[in-house]
Amino acid sequence: MPDPCHLSLAEAARAIAAGSLTSRTLVESCLERIERLDSTLRAWVVVNAEGARAQADRADAEIGDGHSRGPLHGVPYGLKDILRTAEMPTRANSRLPIDDGPEATVHRRLRDAGAILLGKLNTYEFGTGTGAVYDDLPMAPARNPWNPDHFTGGSSTGAGAAVAARMAPFAIGTDTGGSVRLPAAACGLVGLKPTYGLVPRTGMLPNCPSQDHIGPLARTAEDAGLVLQAIAGFDPADPGSATAIFTASAQSIGSPAGLTVAVVRPSHDSDPAADPAVAESFERTVATLARLGARVVERILPYSARDFRACGRIINACESFAIHRRWLDDPKAPIGSALRDKLEAAAGVSAADYLDALRWRRTLSAAVVDAMAGCDALLCLGTATTAPRLDDERGCIRFTGDSTMGPFSLSGLPALCLPTGLNPDGLPLNVQLAAPAFGEGVLIRIASALEPLVGLGDRRPSDPDRLPDRYAQPPSAPSRDGRATRLRHSMAESIARLPCPLPDTLESALVFAPDASRDQSTRSTK
Repeated sequence: MPDPCHLSLAEAARAIAAGSLTSRTLVESCLERIERLDSTLRAWVVVNAEGARAQADRADAEIGDGHSRGPLHGVPYGLKDILRTAEMPTRANSRLPIDDGPEATVHRRLRDAGAILLGKLNTYEFGTGTGAVYDDLPMAPARNPWNPDHFTGGSSTGAGAAVAARMAPFAIGTDTGGSVRLPAAACGLVGLKPTYGLVPRTGMLPNCPSQDHIGPLARTAEDAGLVLQAIAGFDPADPGSATAIFTASAQSIGSPAGLTVAVVRPSHDSDPAADPAVAESFERTVATLARLGARVVERILPYSARDFRACGRIINACESFAIHRRWLDDPKAPIGSALRDKLEAAAGVSAADYLDALRWRRTLSAAVVDAMAGCDALLCLGTATTAPRLDDERGCIRFTGDSTMGPFSLSGLPALCLPTGLNPDGLPLNVQLAAPAFGEGVLIRIASALEPLVGLGDRRPSDPDRLPDRYAQPPSAPSRDGRATRLRHSMAESIARLPCPLPDTLESALVFAPDASRDQSTRSTK
């Protein structure tokens, strides 16, 4: 058997169930990786080594007595430090005080499934940022295991680094505008943003409640499905929770033959041009789908990726401002520059512009649904570039801002980022799959079939140098003037993209998507 830390979640689960691997051995293997590599990669905020060892011993005893809790029993994982736990504090990479709140439902469900929490993972401050990497937060930025000079994607930065570096078989991140899928794209992982409402957000520090999602980062689509099965399901404490469930059944793993997949390519003047290697890997994936028997149809979104980005930026900034605005009244409040810039830009957005963005969101979301009409899934770009260097501020902003994450953040439809090989510089390539609401099983089915043919295979990052000072450093923030001005300009440009006038009959998009399968009397009144 290879070093247990290199096993996928599913491989480790099968070995533990068969008795050829113990949970304690797997946990020790992951802890050794963390001890050896994290001084460079900076994925972990805190590691609960002794607690993880105790949980592993308990799992081994339970499994030995024939009391298996399922495929996650005895498997370790990491949790983004924006999700609350009883075992350790939640700091969200901020110096601001954080109010008490409930433990994250996803963490409780994973604990009930027998998964073992190794620790909390690095992030942007409260999960917010433009993509630019600053050096003014309590925790230094995480680094990409494929090349520590490069960006991990954000804001689930530590989650991407930890799983790619084999420090944990899977991690839980949060995704508002792409924060599970972007680290997956940068780090060569599967990142799954579920349908809005499928995974409850209880215990998550909010960023933009109408776009906040929680989802897994893992090495394979099968792994992501196993995690989703454990964390999905209705939670009355979350007013946006849906009663739909997800089961990672054998039917989710199979050929895409007979499925109809809509292919959407950039088609607008303002759409970002993909790097040649990204574009080539996308076309290779399309051809592979057709060769596997999928019916590929061409579709066009009538709006550009930047339209979705502009609408999402306005909504995100305004909802974050409503959560954090009290800190702007205190000039001495220790807010990081990225969060302060965002809040100050949001302070200048009018109520009418915010409501127009919500109204436009309905139109944009309907266009995404229409693009999938008659189809089982949709294939499009994930990011237009590979992960940039940490010291390339504009490159980091482009990696995030020129991605195609927005259509599925705004619509709340499920989307999965899938690695599709490496570029000539050894950095991961990716595509994005999406599906109609609660179509996660189809995404996993398609991604599982594609992985052996277009994915990374057995390739994994080399262990990085232990000397972090040799690597590129993110830009310092001696002055915020230039960055703050650029963000205000970006907000003004986003507002200028709002259609004017919008039809009088166009209502705002619902913050919480309706769930016809649920008795509305069960909706929380909290």
